Amino acid sequence: MPRIPGTRNRLKDNPVTGAKRVLLAAPRGYCAGVDRAVVAVEKALEHYGAPVYVRKQIVHNVHVVTTLEKRGAIFVEEIDEVPEGSHVVFSAHGVSPAVVQGASDRGLLAIDATCPLVTKVHREAVRFARDDFEILLIGHEGHEEVEGTAGEAPEHITLVGSPDAVADIEVKDPDKVVWLSQTTLSVDETMETVRRLREKFPNLQDPPSDDICYATQNRQVAIKKVAQDADLVIVVGSANSSNSVRLVEVALEYGAKAAYRVDYAHEVKQEWLDGVQTVGVTSGASVPEVLVQELLDDLAGAGYGDIETVQTAEEDLVFSLPKELRRDTAGKKDTRALGGRHRG
Repeated sequence: MPRIPGTRNRLKDNPVTGAKRVLLAAPRGYCAGVDRAVVAVEKALEHYGAPVYVRKQIVHNVHVVTTLEKRGAIFVEEIDEVPEGSHVVFSAHGVSPAVVQGASDRGLLAIDATCPLVTKVHREAVRFARDDFEILLIGHEGHEEVEGTAGEAPEHITLVGSPDAVADIEVKDPDKVVWLSQTTLSVDETMETVRRLREKFPNLQDPPSDDICYATQNRQVAIKKVAQDADLVIVVGSANSSNSVRLVEVALEYGAKAAYRVDYAHEVKQEWLDGVQTVGVTSGASVPEVLVQELLDDLAGAGYGDIETVQTAEEDLVFSLPKELRRDTAGKKDTRALGGRHRG
């Protein structure tokens, strides 16, 4: 991702009591699924030329989408906006079988960039529906991932939007009920929702493995540790990024005196830094590292040049590209690495 031009030293270096510092959360930023999806669009443009169409935002980040648009990607809301016979990429959040069929009906050449961890949830939904379970899907109404998962077994799925929504949930057979979840939710809120569901339905079954993605969990664990020592936490991420929004909430819950989300460094307000000695910094799973570096540059100009990394986990998971893109334009097997959160 290209560097964003901006005015450096925009923030003033006002005095505070004590030494200024930044606590930089790690892990942060790009996860393997996001990296795979973004590279998929980049390589589709290399392979097939512009335009390449993408259903919905490939990932929930303004900078990523804008950058790919400049390279020739065209983002659409629905399949019927894509000219027949064109290449279309399905976003990292996944799509329902109806969308896949719609693309086929229009003769579109589809590339599925769904995160493999989301695909896992889809497969679980299909399997539990086949066994005639009622599925309680914990997630946010209208989110693309929820729509895609619900579309796999619409007759079997009931959406549970929050812990408070549990009171209104009714099932046909309390002995055949299982929960699944959107992968980008707050771990704590999801577990509280599950706790209340289990109180109401004691025989509630768990999915084979935790549906909250490793990256969401890792970023929340890291910001919990940072927040307890931070006067201010700044989360880099977009407003429609569920996991970025959750990071702000988690920071406040775990001790940060204040926390804000920004897309770009220039959105940081001078008054946020008034009296602040320690700034915590992190970024959502769809955020390229260049945006964090821009923020660190601005904070350094305001006297926050002492950076301490708070590392709570190591991430080395890598996902292979969609099968259509695993060879380069010369037909050779592509060795381009995926999954690095600091990919430039």
